[in-house]
Amino acid sequence: MNVPCFFARLALVLVPVAGLLAQPGPAPVPAPPANLPPYNARALFAPNFLDQPGPTTRTAGGAPGATYWQNAADYQITASLDEKKARVAATAVITYTNNSPDALGFVWLQVDQNLFRNDSRGAAITPVQGGRFGNAARGFRGGDSLQTVSIELHGKKLAANYRVTDTRMQILLPEALRAGGDKLKISLRYAFNIPEYGADRLGRLKTKNGEIFEVAQWYPRMAVYDDVEGWNTLPYLSAEFYLDYGNYDYTLDVPANYLVGGSGELLNPTEVLTATEQQRLAKAAVSDQTVIVRGPAEVTQANSRPAGRGGRLRWHFRCQQARDVAWAASASFVWDAAKMNLPSGRKALAQSLYPVESAQDTAWNRSTEYVKKSIEYNSKQWYEYSYPVATNVAGVVGGMEYPGIVFCGDKARKGQLWGVTDHEFGHNWFPMIVGSNERKYPWMDEGFNTFINILSSQNFNNGEYKEQGDVAGRLVPGITRALLDPNQDVPYTIPDVTQPRNLGYAAYGKTGYGLYLLRQEVLGPERFDFAFRTYIKRWAFKHPTPRDFFRTMNNAGGEDLTWFWKQWFFENYLLDQAVTTVTYVNQDPTKGALISIENKGQAAFPITAEVKEASGKTSTVRLPVEIWQRGGTWTFRVDTTSPLTTVVLDPTKILPDVNRGNNTWRALSMSN
Repeated sequence: MNVPCFFARLALVLVPVAGLLAQPGPAPVPAPPANLPPYNARALFAPNFLDQPGPTTRTAGGAPGATYWQNAADYQITASLDEKKARVAATAVITYTNNSPDALGFVWLQVDQNLFRNDSRGAAITPVQGGRFGNAARGFRGGDSLQTVSIELHGKKLAANYRVTDTRMQILLPEALRAGGDKLKISLRYAFNIPEYGADRLGRLKTKNGEIFEVAQWYPRMAVYDDVEGWNTLPYLSAEFYLDYGNYDYTLDVPANYLVGGSGELLNPTEVLTATEQQRLAKAAVSDQTVIVRGPAEVTQANSRPAGRGGRLRWHFRCQQARDVAWAASASFVWDAAKMNLPSGRKALAQSLYPVESAQDTAWNRSTEYVKKSIEYNSKQWYEYSYPVATNVAGVVGGMEYPGIVFCGDKARKGQLWGVTDHEFGHNWFPMIVGSNERKYPWMDEGFNTFINILSSQNFNNGEYKEQGDVAGRLVPGITRALLDPNQDVPYTIPDVTQPRNLGYAAYGKTGYGLYLLRQEVLGPERFDFAFRTYIKRWAFKHPTPRDFFRTMNNAGGEDLTWFWKQWFFENYLLDQAVTTVTYVNQDPTKGALISIENKGQAAFPITAEVKEASGKTSTVRLPVEIWQRGGTWTFRVDTTSPLTTVVLDPTKILPDVNRGNNTWRALSMSN
């Protein structure tokens, strides 16, 4: 999901990292608060809040324990698109496996299309003027129409006893689903109308060569029953999703002149592609350069698509070890693709689907390059991409992620398209691989993703869009302004409680920036990267909690970072570090200088001080955060041979210091 630079780019509906990290230029930092609350070492370095024991299924060090379990859901779906009515009709068979130690007398499913009913909870909380995550257009007849629901349990087939409440469906079982691997089959026949603009998750875009359908949340999905809360049944109001893993087999019946992109691997290319398209696709699969599979001039040519039976074709996809699937279909698509090189030696396919208008007027002809390089970098840096194909689709959705496929705005240009593509595919690590509960903790996917976007933007084409990752010059001013707002929400806030204007700050910017600071200023890249990779590897295709992340970083990083987690995720503490005085040992500059500093705010960070002497010598002093455990003032000694001219704290201006005016000390002669 994307949120612009604290909504400064809301009209463009672009990627958060593109907005957060590509502002027009550093804005002036506002004046610091007149009276900051006093620094209190005991409040910041409080007894470890991680001391409280977690579930026995998770270790004290933040890893899945010997008794860790999670349930699974496999899906077989057959769907048909009525392009004239903009309606999907489908049947789905869900095989749900109860790996928990608990007998389950009922199960819950998510029927997310019910958000688009006019009487939904989501509609009720949508402002009168509308909103990005609100209901569809007024008068739209949305919602899942359930024709039949049946179950098979312990060899018995029968109609399901179920009830639907808003976006949730509860099935009451005739006998309990037993612990330790018992299976339940749920069969559903249903249909729904595709909204024109579906809360920036799905929708329809009219182009000169046909309508683009981006289809998501398109089947009833099992709610998660986990070892932390049992059933997770928060209604779908606007925030995102928490899902179990499983295997998907799905077939899509669409008009024959349509191209379809879907999560996972296309199983029947010979049935749905022309011989020319198959040849070009095979070429793309071994090419590091983008290959046109269907070009702009071919979009209107009838021979660029097979005739099909009755003017329709059935596209068959499979996606394994995934938490969701989505798809897009249109007659208007230009299609290009290229090979992705993954660390294990495995190859995957990057591809893009976009209308002729985007090929002519935007950067979409570079989309596949963006997909390829984003995924290759993150695979090498963090964990290997897990799907056989990565598809970028241009349409009405500004930016939304699903396993192996993302939807990005059709009008995005150059750095904007890089930013939104990189961000949405970054979500294939958080939460597609690391399956955190983004429904409750969006900072664990949006914020972590914003962080990895900083590094991937710095890396892309040796810095073509490096300004998007220039944290010190561009991100800090925005964060500083937000930090000074007393009405901001902290990251550790359920998203539906977060004020909409604060979402970009709480879920994206503060977390992404904080992890960057943790990497650059506290642990260092080597230790941070090892700890972060350890977290990803431990929780790949599993369900971590915030406690698991904090403990893993503490243990693998070799630091007690409790102070950092507290000030950054649970509080809106402000940082104000100052140089107060400079004296000399025995009043003699050749014997060394004594520099006194003060922590005036509630937050703390390690100190980096740049010290310059009249002789021209410059030295850098680094002090650990533990100096602030001793109180709010500290004096340190520097070996000098001549008088000091300046002392500067945080010389790279990377920290969110709210008053840079007191970061610098100058000798009197320098001040005149």
